[in-house]
Amino acid sequence: MTDARANLIEQLGDPMTQAWSVPGNPLPVVIIGAGSIIDDGHAPAYEALGIPIACIHDIDTDRARRMAKKWNIPRVLETFEPPDEDVVYDLAVPADAIEEVLDGLPDGSNVLIQKPMGTTLLQASSILDQLERRRMVAGVNLQLKFAPSMLALAHAVHTGLLGTILDVEVNVQCLHPWSNWPFLQNIPRVELLYHSIHYIDMIRRLIGDPDAVQARTMDHPGAPGIASTRSAVILEYPKTRCVLSVNHHHDWGSEHARSHMKIEGTEGAAIVRMGVNLDYPRGLDDQLQVTTGSGWIDVPLRGNWFPTAFEGPMSNLQRFVTGEDESLACSAGDAWMTMSVIEACYEADARGGVPVSRRADP
Repeated sequence: MTDARANLIEQLGDPMTQAWSVPGNPLPVVIIGAGSIIDDGHAPAYEALGIPIACIHDIDTDRARRMAKKWNIPRVLETFEPPDEDVVYDLAVPADAIEEVLDGLPDGSNVLIQKPMGTTLLQASSILDQLERRRMVAGVNLQLKFAPSMLALAHAVHTGLLGTILDVEVNVQCLHPWSNWPFLQNIPRVELLYHSIHYIDMIRRLIGDPDAVQARTMDHPGAPGIASTRSAVILEYPKTRCVLSVNHHHDWGSEHARSHMKIEGTEGAAIVRMGVNLDYPRGLDDQLQVTTGSGWIDVPLRGNWFPTAFEGPMSNLQRFVTGEDESLACSAGDAWMTMSVIEACYEADARGGVPVSRRADP
């Protein structure tokens, strides 16, 4: 291994490589929606960053009060009214409620929207149109790409440590607690839109947009009322094999459960364990291993997907608003493109595959 490549591998373990810079003078956050994702991700991340949460609102006021008590949020808004001061609105609401909530915010607001960006590409386009028309500065909380392991993985890919990327594979076999999200009951789109969207967004971050997709997504009899818990996706690139095999209803114990993203290139390979899927939301620790041909190296990580990755989108948005960051890695425009890939997956699923020919009976 050359000194230059050894230095690149050492950089992967640097906490600075694995973190988004913290905003120097953060604006207060106003949370709209008090679901479990606030408890599991948003609130602990903001506490770790020292970003103040000014108030919280939810249509279920008792739920908002419980969240406020747990995270020392000073005010609960029983009726939502935008504050007079400059803030960042954190929208943690179901996808089909985003446009209605945006309607109640002032023009020019700073907004972080919990993924997904609507339920369809048509809805995502309508949301993006409203954000642009009303001059809102908006990010979308597709936070996996900000996880320490994934920031390090992106560094390995974009610095050329792994060479030309030939193979990308996501394999998730786990049992997900669907009961945590009652709003997922009886809606037409679930797995791709709420889970695999993270993996597809991360793949876009690593190797760009696919030219086309092939996909199947389906339900499981063990999860009544949930439209889909399993998906198989091929993202088509000119010279890269890219596949996702995702089963969020592997109900046979932990022995053969897995949750990883593997990247292979001409000069090396890397594999990330996404531990949160293996015991959600507590999870196992994330892991990152890399090789350039002389054995696998464990890269130390400063944290896990949950809750550490949630630091990234809010930090990036706040720094962009104040001029500390020149670009918005979590922009609504970029999220729209991820939604476009998701929509293509659903279209491919609806079309089905090429029928297999059968011989006629003799």
